[in-house]
Amino acid sequence: MSRSYEEVVGELERALKFGINPSLDGIQALADALGRPERAYRAVQVTGTNGKTSVTRMTAALLAAHGARSGAYTSPHLVRYEERVEVDGEPVAPSVFAEGVSVALDAADRVAAGAAEALGLDAGGALAQFTEFEILTAGALRIFARTGVDWAVLEVGMGGRWDATSVVSPQVAVITGVALDHTDRLGATREEIAADKAHVIKPGSIAVLGPGCAGVEHVLFERALSCGAPTVRVGQGEDDVAWSVRSRPRALGEPLVLDVFGAEGTYRAIELVAPTYQAPNVATAVAAAEAALGPLDERAVRAAFAGLRLPGRFQVLDPSVPLVVDGAHNPEAAGVLADAVRELMPGAPVVVLGVMADKDARGIVDALVPVARGFVCTRSVSPRALDPAELSRLVSEAGGAVYAVESSVATAVEAARLLSSSGVLCTGSLYVAGEVVASYPASSQR
Repeated sequence: MSRSYEEVVGELERALKFGINPSLDGIQALADALGRPERAYRAVQVTGTNGKTSVTRMTAALLAAHGARSGAYTSPHLVRYEERVEVDGEPVAPSVFAEGVSVALDAADRVAAGAAEALGLDAGGALAQFTEFEILTAGALRIFARTGVDWAVLEVGMGGRWDATSVVSPQVAVITGVALDHTDRLGATREEIAADKAHVIKPGSIAVLGPGCAGVEHVLFERALSCGAPTVRVGQGEDDVAWSVRSRPRALGEPLVLDVFGAEGTYRAIELVAPTYQAPNVATAVAAAEAALGPLDERAVRAAFAGLRLPGRFQVLDPSVPLVVDGAHNPEAAGVLADAVRELMPGAPVVVLGVMADKDARGIVDALVPVARGFVCTRSVSPRALDPAELSRLVSEAGGAVYAVESSVATAVEAARLLSSSGVLCTGSLYVAGEVVASYPASSQR
């Protein structure tokens, strides 16, 4: 049946309570019911603890710059669901999103009804059988088929082995890096987490290993060898793809300029308005695009990055304050963010901090205390958000100054702006970043 955008969003939000399904059975059944839409185009699948959203967007931009119609599937969204599904660099229209997800929901109802009939049980509706991410992924795969993309670049939600995006057999499998995150589900060590993420590498794919894989490459090489998949390594030593920074940005809005020495060619003077920490992601995306297309056109590479924006990744909402949002949600990402603050906000900002309860809040705090003037602790609207009073205790224990504790992101930002003359940084989760972006005038965002 046809559903409005609002009806689709309502059903997705109800499906959230069904959490994570450690199996590919559900998404396989949905893909079968939809006629296997993922076979209508080629795919790049991107996993990794950090950097995977940026690499997904960069890779899609590179493919589009070379004449391919490209799709990008990312998660989570900052403000609206349709942000997760882009075609040629733009989110699909709400009506397109609603149609695609509505068809996926109908397929889920059919699958649930068929399974129940076979067992002699009450179906209970699709939302009792499938997770939000499975339904979203199925909808995105169909949207990409209906819009005629040549390539879809799919960001893994978590891990790799059981992620819904792993219904595809990618031509290119990217692992940006491996750090300790989601240890309750993926494993307690980097090696265990790498073994889970390694499952994006499949027979017929080329594996691209980002610099964050250092130390666990042996796990990924073993998987690639078992699949007969060639590997491309990205790094600064004797790797297949490397980069060199020509100039670092010295102020917000200034570009990072770098050269990338690819496996198929050299691409000089690439400019991207972003902190220097994005340089490895640029190189990883170039490696992925080369694996997909072969040698790239240098002018097309420069054009792809010149117009690229990365929402929620050191995004400047107001350069006059300045007001910056970043979705850093684990200690490794927070450490990288701290380097960007040293580079671009040397006056030390007031940090609006909200963290999810299942994250390493202390590790995030420890990374940010050295670069923060002080903290306004808060929480997002997510029921999984950490109590801001507990967060303020962690900040104090780490030697940080707690300026205020606020019950909402909106009031926290208002308090921080009154307290700071050197800038405000909002971080700790993409949910916090999204709430700030949603409340700020779109016309002023950079």
